[in-house]
Amino acid sequence: MTNDTARLPASRIFPPAEAASPMGLIGVGGKLSTAWLLDAYRHGIFPWPFDDGQLAWWSPDPRAIFELNGFHVSRSLRRTCRNGRFQATCDRDFSGVMHGCATAQGRRGHTWITPDMRRAYGALHERGHAHSIEVWHEGQLAGGVYGLAIAGLFAAESMFYQVTDASKIALVALIGHLRARGYPLLDIQQLTPHTERLGAREITRREYLSRLAAALRADASFGNRLEAPAGWPSTPAWQH
Repeated sequence: MTNDTARLPASRIFPPAEAASPMGLIGVGGKLSTAWLLDAYRHGIFPWPFDDGQLAWWSPDPRAIFELNGFHVSRSLRRTCRNGRFQATCDRDFSGVMHGCATAQGRRGHTWITPDMRRAYGALHERGHAHSIEVWHEGQLAGGVYGLAIAGLFAAESMFYQVTDASKIALVALIGHLRARGYPLLDIQQLTPHTERLGAREITRREYLSRLAAALRADASFGNRLEAPAGWPSTPAWQH
């Protein structure tokens, strides 16, 4: 165990993440309260209900992340960012992004984003812990991503699109913003073919917990307007 991992304080609610089952299951039941959720993410754990709606908590091994400093925006995606078709905003329609993530691409009735999850993350948003990036096309919400920010950790929960490339624009906006704001860790929990094509990768749970411990000591905050580092494909698409 690394020194960083050792510095993660013990949870008052959950067993250590290393105690998860081979599938990553930590426990079943509990509460979707703000206190439970913040404690879970601070210890490498997240909620993901079973298909029957029963609440379950997970810490998978391996864990999927995007490397913020290694993320490459292709030439075609840069052109899409700059061609004026899309506009990106921050925290303008959190509930709309959650609704899109729960219903787009045939997810309605087949999603882990239950009404209880939507209420819980809505409460986190109201308290300044959860944030969304919205992507607009012709005045309509076309895609987006939402997640939870704690110190230097951003745990991205889900993204969606209604218009082709809108979720990619949301990801570019999110990563540029996190880089500009000094975030060291972007967690996406599990790798999918889509996120792998966009450059996500897997690391061991042990490495993730070590990087989480360091991220929780970072001096970072999400802010209330989109930012981007120098050279990032941010204008003129971003709206502030």
